[in-house]
Amino acid sequence: MTDAALNNQATTALPEIRGSYRYDATLGAKGWFKTGGTADVMVCPEDIADLQTFLAGYDASAPLHIYGVGSNTIFRDGGLNGCTVKLGRSFNYIDVEEGGYVRCGALALDMNVAQKAAQAGIGGLSFLSGIPGTIGGALKMNAGAYGREVVNSLESLKALDRQGNLLTLSVDGMHYSYRHSAPGQELLFVEALFKGQSAKTDDLMAEIAEIKQKRENSQPIKEKTGGSTFANPSAEDLEDSGLAPDWGAWRLVDAVGGRGFKVGGAQMSEKHCNFMINTGTATAFDLECLGEEMRRRVFETFGITLRWEIRREGRYADGQAPLDNWID
Repeated sequence: MTDAALNNQATTALPEIRGSYRYDATLGAKGWFKTGGTADVMVCPEDIADLQTFLAGYDASAPLHIYGVGSNTIFRDGGLNGCTVKLGRSFNYIDVEEGGYVRCGALALDMNVAQKAAQAGIGGLSFLSGIPGTIGGALKMNAGAYGREVVNSLESLKALDRQGNLLTLSVDGMHYSYRHSAPGQELLFVEALFKGQSAKTDDLMAEIAEIKQKRENSQPIKEKTGGSTFANPSAEDLEDSGLAPDWGAWRLVDAVGGRGFKVGGAQMSEKHCNFMINTGTATAFDLECLGEEMRRRVFETFGITLRWEIRREGRYADGQAPLDNWID
């Protein structure tokens, strides 16, 4: 189907909302890697109720993506089919409540939540300042940094299912594990409620400043990057391979010659080799091929299958053959 035919079909089939639809909308260029395709249809709802209206009228079996700031996603060069939801300002709020609670929308930046909590004297959330992206993404993958994860401070959360039903979920109901949630792929997260502990604002701001300094010293945060590429292997996988427990993903990549390795305009960072960077000319395909090459090398050398932490979404462009499924 041509783009024009797709757009005409989408125009007649999509439910009426108070927000807007954008066709062939810029996507990859706005993500943190600054490369990749467009969205066939971008849905920009006014608020949660408007998003519910869209979901209730949109075919639950049709392709659907959700997009915050694109911090940890490779948008493939051929673009995203179906509809891509872009959350707007009504999802970007942070409210401090009595009892050490912080309620925030899915589009709130992790850094801003950490700072707002610190200013209110609420401890336990400073680790969020070390996580690039938004709360919605952090909820989906149980994001973590510097010894803490979302699950450690999360009290409850709200999400929409594909029919537009608003669900209030317990932490137990998410079945969180390391960088994973069981129902995360089927839900659109809209709100989180965190619970912290009383602490001194000065101490918390100092903690955030220390995290910032550590990131600047060890990560290529000023480059076109998307955060950690791979999740660390499990203790069981390391033991089975005869490796020490401190062998994280970066060390495995480093051991197979990954530091500084390039595919086209994509490179594993010299500064932190579990970060991919767009050196300026990378396509989304370059980035994905680079990551798959690192996974292949690690698997062949150590028998460990690295798990992507970066999401890859969309279609390959013409002339780009899909990558071989050489491992599960």
